[in-house]
Amino acid sequence: MALFVQHVIDATTYGSLFALYALGIALIFGIMGLINFAHGELIMVGGYTIVLLAHPPWPVVILATIAVAIVFALAMERVAFRPLRGASPPTLLIASFAVSYGLQNLAILIEGSAAKGVSVSTWLSESFQIGSVSIPKLDVVTVAVTAVLLVSLGLFLQRTRIGVQMRAAAEDFRIARVLGVKANTVIATAFAISGLLAGVGAYFLTAQTGEVTPDFGSNPVLYAFVATVLGGMGTLRGAVLGGYVFGAIFVALQAYLPIELAPYRDAFAYGAVIVMLLVRPQGLVVSRSVVTRI
Repeated sequence: MALFVQHVIDATTYGSLFALYALGIALIFGIMGLINFAHGELIMVGGYTIVLLAHPPWPVVILATIAVAIVFALAMERVAFRPLRGASPPTLLIASFAVSYGLQNLAILIEGSAAKGVSVSTWLSESFQIGSVSIPKLDVVTVAVTAVLLVSLGLFLQRTRIGVQMRAAAEDFRIARVLGVKANTVIATAFAISGLLAGVGAYFLTAQTGEVTPDFGSNPVLYAFVATVLGGMGTLRGAVLGGYVFGAIFVALQAYLPIELAPYRDAFAYGAVIVMLLVRPQGLVVSRSVVTRI
């Protein structure tokens, strides 16, 4: 029972991280129809910010990480994606890959290709015991912060003027613009929120791994894409649900695969997702709207 509880805690922690990553992908896709694979580089930029600011107090490091990720997200939207706003989805997808590889190579030129070790917080590396179950403090903080962010984002989209405009743009971008929604403001806000989520995700991922590399965000963005597809493209609730379901699959395979098959955990995880999509190709949560773009 203690081992099962430990696996549930791990699944919830991984699911929270995957949900954070997936929300950044789903938010931009919902408004622009863009699958932004360069979102991983926002996580990478956040990781290198932590490396450069390893000694100040942790609140300063967190705020700086989030701020830098938001600035890069806004610059990405303004420089790379705004000029291509009327382009076809394949063109936008190729542009996102170009931005991703460009930032990765820029990181290699500046920081080198070797991993940079960093210690985020000694407090987060500690654990506490509840009976025979050891719970890392990092896991508790990850789940708690993710829950706060999910609730805050939901309230933002429901209660604020710009949030309502973002929801309207996700329903039908063309009609929303006709009704007076400013496309630049809505899209820039969506990128800023994705940068915030990437910055928070970067902090937790750095605390978990203890190192940063130029391809630091590659696996997270792949997990985010899989979680988004699993949950249902175009719906934020689906992205969150997909993140937690994928986290459960991830941990279950990690815990119960035979030792000789353990190196192929990711392949089995993606295979399980494919089987689920064959059964329910629209995803776990069906979007109530068909997003129209111009």
